[in-house]
Amino acid sequence: MTTRTGELRTGEATFADWSVWGTTARLVVTDPDSLPAARKLVCEHLIAVDLACSRFRADSEISQLAAHGGGRFPVSELCAEYLRAALTVAAQTAGDVDPTVGAALVELGYDRDWELIAGSDTGAPVPLTITRRADWTQVTLNERIVTMPAGVQLDLGATAKAVAADRCARLVTEQLGCGVLVGLGGDIATAGPAPASGWQILVQDDAGEPACQVRLPAGAALATSSTLRRRWWRGGLPVHHIVDPRTGVAAETCWRTVTVAAETCLTANAASTASIVRGRDALGGLRRSGLPARLVDRTGRVVTLGAWPTEPEDRSI
Repeated sequence: MTTRTGELRTGEATFADWSVWGTTARLVVTDPDSLPAARKLVCEHLIAVDLACSRFRADSEISQLAAHGGGRFPVSELCAEYLRAALTVAAQTAGDVDPTVGAALVELGYDRDWELIAGSDTGAPVPLTITRRADWTQVTLNERIVTMPAGVQLDLGATAKAVAADRCARLVTEQLGCGVLVGLGGDIATAGPAPASGWQILVQDDAGEPACQVRLPAGAALATSSTLRRRWWRGGLPVHHIVDPRTGVAAETCWRTVTVAAETCLTANAASTASIVRGRDALGGLRRSGLPARLVDRTGRVVTLGAWPTEPEDRSI
């Protein structure tokens, strides 16, 4: 069985795909009889996360926080869990992955569901400015009380899919006992027993891009951050959805894609997203982390680090 966003060969597992959050959800289970119940568990959780954390719906908790214009506000346990993960990642990456970039994304034109802006030109170019603004250090979470300055618009997109993939995979295994893979776009988490041949992942951002097939062991996760997907036009210039928090504009496209393997999808996603923002400086941090990583630069050259397999006969991570 091989899985990629949109591609799967069955044999040892059963799968389902559907659209969610402007991307493709993929659910693979080792027990075919468990698929309907597993899909129900995953869908229910994703609906709850959308209501708590989506900045594209006015009734979400994240949108309500922005609408209140700063101060102290109670949030649900689920919203607190996802915001806590985002703030933890911000601390771990020294602010390179910052959940307070929502206003910058809106300024770039990413102010509605992805399907509504894909391929469009969202206005005049945004000037690069390096000024002091509210950042993640000014957002605090005490139990379920959020305190943040006026003008901050949270965007949990960099971490929410990864947290959801981890959470849904654990949920399915804990309640149904089967092995499971949950993919949300480029974020993939697994839990429980793997198929006999392992979780085989085709790492390729798009047709024509460099490809590599790897085998994940049970319980491992993989995340890919890309400057090729979720691209649109702004004043005739291409932009993408990964913002450099220090400039407020799309990060320089040193890397087309960065893929990282880790024990959790959140850890993998934090490393891959931070690497896009850091550009060439990402290599040192990834080496120090020891995480298996695969980077494709703007010319298509592939760089592998850590235990990422390089030989055709050795594809285990």
